[in-house]
Amino acid sequence: MSFVHFAKREIQFKIVYYGPGLSGKTTNLEVVHESINPDAKGEMISVATSGDRTLFFDFMPLVAEAIEGYKTHFQLYTVPGQIMYGETRRLVLRGVDGLVFVADSQWDKMAENVESFEDLVANLAAQGDDIDAMPYVLQYNKRDLPNIAPSHYMDFVLNDREERRASMLATASTSQGVFECLNMVCRLVLHKFIEEHVADDQKSEAELVLV
Repeated sequence: MSFVHFAKREIQFKIVYYGPGLSGKTTNLEVVHESINPDAKGEMISVATSGDRTLFFDFMPLVAEAIEGYKTHFQLYTVPGQIMYGETRRLVLRGVDGLVFVADSQWDKMAENVESFEDLVANLAAQGDDIDAMPYVLQYNKRDLPNIAPSHYMDFVLNDREERRASMLATASTSQGVFECLNMVCRLVLHKFIEEHVADDQKSEAELVLV
């Protein structure tokens, strides 16, 4: 849930990268953190587990003029993908404003992708959130590897809902698709906030440029 700091004229939004273990969530955050102007980002904090990491940092976009008079800050989180860390994933999802679901494009990872997405839907429902009302994008990562599923098949297994969402191809290790996904989800989050909290005569198109 967005946090408005009226004294500082700031609004904070929380974006969570969700997906199966080793799908590329951590790589996404590392690429973003390395690329953003040092003056516009906080320190990356890592909480290590035996097989995955939960990462966090916040940044202020270089251009964000959607909400007049306020600075916008986005907090980016990853969740550990392994099934054993379910409680950690539920904790990280609390107060989420938008999501990037990072799927592994390899054929032999499809079952894990589906299981992770179903886990996401269930965890959101448990805290009173509906995935279909949540701003999110789908990232089909690791497109540089052999034996990958075509994007239309991944859409079939992960994006076959009443309202289809944006899905983007990515190779996070080379930064391909990383900022396209982040820009998209940030815009969706801003648009939702504006629709729900900004008076009609003040609404404008959200403009966001991260790099």
